[in-house]
Amino acid sequence: MLPGRPSSHSYRASGTSSRMKTAARQTKIRNWRSQFLQVSHLPPHTSRLSLLLFLLVVFITLSLTPALPVLAAAPGPCSCCPEERVLQLSDPPLTGCDVSDLQLRLAQLGYYIGPWHGIFDPATHRAVVNFQKEHGINPLGQVGAATWLALARDIPPVATATTAAPPADKSLKVIVDTDRLVLTILVDGRVWRQYPVAIGKYTSPSPVGEWKIVNKDYESGGTYGTRWMGLNVPWGNYGIHGTNRPWSIGWAASAGCFRMYNEDVETIYPWLPVGTPVVVKGEYVLPGAPLQPGYSSPAVVTLQVRLREKGFYLFGPTDGDYGLMTELAVREFQLHHGLKPTGVADATTLKLLGFPVATAGP
Repeated sequence: MLPGRPSSHSYRASGTSSRMKTAARQTKIRNWRSQFLQVSHLPPHTSRLSLLLFLLVVFITLSLTPALPVLAAAPGPCSCCPEERVLQLSDPPLTGCDVSDLQLRLAQLGYYIGPWHGIFDPATHRAVVNFQKEHGINPLGQVGAATWLALARDIPPVATATTAAPPADKSLKVIVDTDRLVLTILVDGRVWRQYPVAIGKYTSPSPVGEWKIVNKDYESGGTYGTRWMGLNVPWGNYGIHGTNRPWSIGWAASAGCFRMYNEDVETIYPWLPVGTPVVVKGEYVLPGAPLQPGYSSPAVVTLQVRLREKGFYLFGPTDGDYGLMTELAVREFQLHHGLKPTGVADATTLKLLGFPVATAGP
């Protein structure tokens, strides 16, 4: 089964009860919106505490409302790399992260000095031919199973010493530092284990924000290695998984996912249940245009972070989903600054939040 893809029975299991839960949640949200619009027209001298209490009630109610089954909304597999294919010169040229993985490894071995742009061009072809000549492979410039195996030789083995599992009934959290390329497992807030990872290339950056593991699966050892743990990133399919390109660990080499050595991901896989929080630290994407409810993007994460810093977004994760909690936080910020509480982060609101957004001229 592909990572993150629910089986047919999981859809059937969600069935009528899920639709009823969805309708109930939508009704509650409509009622909350109406109540907040009434609160939004309170006199200016009204204490901000009443607004904060209202937001807290909404957050607690959302937390206590039974969530929809995770599998019913689980995304499909990530787009880290296409399924295994033979790489060779073609017109138009083949492109993808499998090509950039190839270029990275050839560069590490001294056969390729060009950019890792993921385009199988003549320079990449020549580097492949030279590598194949020196490794007893028919030098046709085609990259198939034999060439991939030869490229993976001489990778230092990963330490396989027995690693104790975290104590039971403890709070677990995963922190991924995209600057240091390290994944850290915290147990009750303290460092338990750390592992090297590969992160997204600058053209396909990893998602910075606060996520949760929403699905898990075993893999056959191909593109996703031997394990998959999917994250609830709303604008794409991302996860923590193994790899059959171990030389990419420690580099910005993926299409946004977090690659680990198969041995490492197999170790941590049983420790981390669905629902485990995963915090990805890194550079934020600044909003370049107005944002509004219903949007999901890295810029929404940055908006949520800034609202939290200023004390308005207190009860939700920075998950890039411009939902009810983000809308209410924007409304509260607008009220606090004497703006019409639309809940839309327009250019004026973004500028007041400190973002360099251009506004229309007079």
